[in-house]
Amino acid sequence: MITTNQLIKYKRKPKKKKYQKPALKFSPHRKGVCVKVFTSKPKKPNSAIRKLARVKLSLKQTVTVAIPGQGHNLQKHSIVLIRGGRVRDVPGVKYKIIRGKYDLDTNETIERRNARSKYSLKKN
Repeated sequence: MITTNQLIKYKRKPKKKKYQKPALKFSPHRKGVCVKVFTSKPKKPNSAIRKLARVKLSLKQTVTVAIPGQGHNLQKHSIVLIRGGRVRDVPGVKYKIIRGKYDLDTNETIERRNARSKYSLKKN
């Protein structure tokens, strides 16, 4: 326990908040090039095949990124735009790719009525 004298001599310092998306460097989006496109399985209670990509950003930093939505046309050397937003059941994935920008198209295998803006889809 801290004493009164210690509090007088050394004021309490506020804890510094850790930035959750260090690769974005406080900007909303970053442009990058796909290094590798692959799939992965989620953590324990969930079961699926998540589509992921390794992206080399304009800052010369490489991050693992999730590809949202159904189906994609990404390959190695595709140019993409990433945003923040982690995938809770895949460890180490803190970013998502924005659909409809650069080389990732908006075509989906299913018709989507809700949350269309996340996947750059027009109203039918």
